[in-house]
Amino acid sequence: MQVHKLRNSYATIVRKETQRIFRIWPQTLMPPLITQSLYFLIFGAFIGSRVGIVGGVPYTVFIVPGLVMMSVVQNSFGHVGSSFFSAKFQRSIEELMVSPTPNWVVLSGFVTGGVVRGVITGVLVFIVSMVFARPMVAHLWAIVLFLLLASLLFSLAGFLNGIFAKKFDDVTIFSVFVLVPLTYLGGVFYSIQQLPPFWQAVSKANPIFYMVDGFRYGFFGVASIPLWESITLLSIITVALAGLNLFLLKKGTGMRQ
Repeated sequence: MQVHKLRNSYATIVRKETQRIFRIWPQTLMPPLITQSLYFLIFGAFIGSRVGIVGGVPYTVFIVPGLVMMSVVQNSFGHVGSSFFSAKFQRSIEELMVSPTPNWVVLSGFVTGGVVRGVITGVLVFIVSMVFARPMVAHLWAIVLFLLLASLLFSLAGFLNGIFAKKFDDVTIFSVFVLVPLTYLGGVFYSIQQLPPFWQAVSKANPIFYMVDGFRYGFFGVASIPLWESITLLSIITVALAGLNLFLLKKGTGMRQ
């Protein structure tokens, strides 16, 4: 009976989160498609013809994994951060916190919504990419693994942002000043091998680099660093974020305003 109640609680949160994605699809699904199409058009079609070959493939094809991953990261993070803060702002989160629903179920429900949106936008951007390029697939398992790892990690990061946010501006400030720079410096538009040794070392301090590199391996079968390093590091960060979020939920951080 207890398992049944937990399953129902989890399903209710997930249903609310996924319905939100499709109910306001012009805000959740259309913007990343338009933005990534412009990236493909500008960087792929216009600049790509001058850059030529990168990593053994045409530049337009090379940037496909990076742009897909950028969309996954930004939408997973943004969805959970804004959704959880909205629940705080509307005080509907208080009903969950005083209910018998365990914190891990609350966290899992919101994070699942972020993963769903991240995966959906990633798939849609990949479909759009086929208008501009002919992306190849070398290892489907790696594509799926890093797609899920990235959306899970940044859904947890978005939840953390939602916990600490005190006003709507706080929801976007981390994304603008931290997430966007990390994304652009994560190897989306270039290969780390093209950088001087110092900047290669700096790039390796960026978790998004490991996501893009592993995701690109799934397409081209080549990675800048051993795949197990990327998987291990991203898994450790994911577990750490999950533990931190659960700890903060237990303390009630950001709930009592």
